[in-house]
Amino acid sequence: MPIRVVRLGSPRLPGEGLRIGTVRRPPRGVPKADFASRDFYDVWLPEVAPSEELLKLGHEADEDRRWRIFARRYRAEMKQGEKAHVLDLLAALSHSTSFSVGCYCPSEERCHRSILRELLRERGAAIE
Repeated sequence: MPIRVVRLGSPRLPGEGLRIGTVRRPPRGVPKADFASRDFYDVWLPEVAPSEELLKLGHEADEDRRWRIFARRYRAEMKQGEKAHVLDLLAALSHSTSFSVGCYCPSEERCHRSILRELLRERGAAIE
């Protein structure tokens, strides 16, 4: 039952399980009651999203050097107390239940979810 890393708002895959939004903000212009039915997320978990300041840096990371700075800072944020515990919990749950984590970015390559995937894998998570 590995974790799937997905783009929020994309069609759900069979067996995907609970979809967790690892984003700083809810989707714009979408009523809260429609988040799940419109394939955004079932549960919002902003604790593992980049901070507001870091989010801005990530969106502006148009070259490899800036992306590496973003990645290093995001990793540092995820080492902090509660955030690290949440990642440990997600990694442990990946061995007993189906769920997915995701963000809105069109490309995983320049999205925090690519780093989140690595962080979970480093904690022993089963990742699809």
